[in-house]
Amino acid sequence: MIEFFKLKRDIPFMRYGRVTTTISLLTFALAIWALSAKGLNFGVDFTGGTVLEVTYNQPAQIERIRHALEQTGLTEITVQNFGSARDVLIRLPNKTGLTGSQASEHIMAALRADNAQVELKRVDFIGPQVGKELYENGSLALLVVCLGIMVYLALRFQWKFALAAIIANMHDVVIILGCFAFFQWEFSLTVLAGVLAILGYSVNESVVVFDRIRENLRKMRKANVAEIIDNAITTTMSRTVITHAMTQTMVLSMLFFGGEALHYFALALTIGILFGIYSSVLVASPIVLWLGVSRDDFVKPSKAEAGTDGAVV
Repeated sequence: MIEFFKLKRDIPFMRYGRVTTTISLLTFALAIWALSAKGLNFGVDFTGGTVLEVTYNQPAQIERIRHALEQTGLTEITVQNFGSARDVLIRLPNKTGLTGSQASEHIMAALRADNAQVELKRVDFIGPQVGKELYENGSLALLVVCLGIMVYLALRFQWKFALAAIIANMHDVVIILGCFAFFQWEFSLTVLAGVLAILGYSVNESVVVFDRIRENLRKMRKANVAEIIDNAITTTMSRTVITHAMTQTMVLSMLFFGGEALHYFALALTIGILFGIYSSVLVASPIVLWLGVSRDDFVKPSKAEAGTDGAVV
């Protein structure tokens, strides 16, 4: 394994378990408050509305298009590049007293008044029922992923590890959703895809640490469980730094240079990766310790150890 650095002494992470858990509980509580008080700002994918894709014969001027659409009196219109600099995606939520076809006609009239060369490539009408089904299916997908992760970890390690990992992963998910609720960023299908990606990404980091804990439980016979977990986290830290730094570099490039189409997707990944590092190390591991994981969970006692009063059975 490539190492960026090597620490000679184990960092006593478990000594500060109560502090890190308190921080996690506070951030989790704030996220829950944001979700309950403000709620998610669902995009057209979930609420229903009109989606138009238009193209220009030259690079589109997004700000100019927004200004032209403001003149229609329609609010909450989202305008962004889609595919190339000449293609533009326009989203408009459902409006009372205005059908999807009427909304698209108003939008196209405003765009043609500003630039007669604009062409309509496609228009989609998303009804409220479709949006509701997408919301329900998205929630179901999140639940299935969580259950799959628990089953996988329970089979590979033990139920204590599975429970700790899913709590840590849900910690990441709730904080991402809480950030989107607090700042009222648009929550769309692409953001949901980012949340599901973070679940898989975060559990991978937990598996690496859990693997080293299991290995140490078999090798470090004289150390207690807290010392074993500290060693597992410390020895995998170099790998953690390299992996997350490279992943975060790629995600930040999407965030800053990917345009509006990828902005919120990359933002969800950025938040998830940052908290994923924290939760995999400082949330999942203390929970494993508090659930009472021991050497006996993986190492069968020898005959001499299994006997009582010095008797061998």
